Amino acid sequence: MGTAPSALSWEQFDAMPLPAAAPRIAYGPAPQQFGELRLPVGTGPHPVIVLIHGGCWRNRYDLVHITRLAAWLTQRGWATWTIEYRRLGDVGGGWPGTLRDAGKALDALRTLAIDAPLDLGRVVTAGHSAGGHLALWLASRAGLGPKSPLSQPDPLPVAGVLGLAAITDLDSFRIGPADSCHAAVEPLMQGDPQAVPQHYADASPLRRLPLGVPQALVQGTADDTVSVDSVQRYAEAAARAGDAVRLWALPDAGHFDVATATAASEAALIEALAWLVSVPA
Repeated sequence: MGTAPSALSWEQFDAMPLPAAAPRIAYGPAPQQFGELRLPVGTGPHPVIVLIHGGCWRNRYDLVHITRLAAWLTQRGWATWTIEYRRLGDVGGGWPGTLRDAGKALDALRTLAIDAPLDLGRVVTAGHSAGGHLALWLASRAGLGPKSPLSQPDPLPVAGVLGLAAITDLDSFRIGPADSCHAAVEPLMQGDPQAVPQHYADASPLRRLPLGVPQALVQGTADDTVSVDSVQRYAEAAARAGDAVRLWALPDAGHFDVATATAASEAALIEALAWLVSVPA
């Protein structure tokens, strides 16, 4: 997870202060099936961001590091539902549990909205890195075939996606060093695209286009985990498929600059969110 000298390193990011903890609410029986709900000031109903942490889909990384962004978003008027989910190394993690957990957590907003002032007509999924993959994938669930193990009944629609150094193409991202995030794709998918082609067809955002919702992609040009070229290719493919999509390429920003509001990313995050809510449904 090395970065350019001017980019925020993992060590710097990990050492940043954390916000106060938010209430944890279970959406399933497994220990990892919970989320943290933060509500902004006001009576609502509030627009909602379902926020998904990264970490190569592996259980050594959890939702704590993305709570900085959750608190910042809530201060800006968004309710945030920051989700945890089963990951590689957890019982039930990987295929299909990791993706099904993301879907189940999103759908749990219907239950949360019974008591919390949430506007389920204005739900945005947002995620960093592997969480960005899940955020994009969630927007595509309605198009899954009924026989897919990822299919769930009556998926909650989303109004848009905010991808932060998002992994957009599992087929190409799987190619990389053995000790890298790239190497987690085949364990997640249970094989390569030749061995399990339908898994990739059902789970890779690039293969799921068009998503049918606007997509704001915020990406550092100095990111050496998720390349800006890969996100640019995805954005171009999404536009060709008819989706509304915009890419904010941040000069000299690295993989972690976009996972919280920093001097390198804050203005782009504000602009990306404003754009998402301005695009007609």
